Amino acid sequence: MVGYTFRDYNKEHMARAVGVALPISYKTSYEICNFIRHKNIADAKKILLRVTEQKVAVPFKRFNADLSHKTKIGPGSYPEKASLELIKLLESVEANAQFKGLNTSNLVIVHMSAHKAGKSWHYGRFSRRRMKRTHVEICVEEKTKKSEEKQAKQKGTKVKKE
Repeated sequence: MVGYTFRDYNKEHMARAVGVALPISYKTSYEICNFIRHKNIADAKKILLRVTEQKVAVPFKRFNADLSHKTKIGPGSYPEKASLELIKLLESVEANAQFKGLNTSNLVIVHMSAHKAGKSWHYGRFSRRRMKRTHVEICVEEKTKKSEEKQAKQKGTKVKKE
């Protein structure tokens, strides 16, 4: 993976982090990315912690062959290893945002994507296997009332006032 895939990056209001060749499955990381995209960072970390405790299941929409159905979501699973790796990556992007001077309580995941990485050999006693590797990219943006109103104005919708 050369460079970043997210093109609308604003250096003043956004922060990003990349996990290169993480030892997790591409399929599970893809589903987790779709599950926590457009959520607050604190909420995303809580959700992933609950996934590791097997309290919340991640809904699988694309890679759902031979998966059992979970209550109220359909096919789903509890990908613990991938969740722990993505929590580390979320903490990294949060630290990057804090270093830039952004307010970490207002950070929202704008872009999160997973890509297949090169597969290295895992040598065993009698045979060898390919290891699963995944690149994950996260971009977060500091959301404020003004930015929400500006985006709503561009889309032509109204913003809820509290």
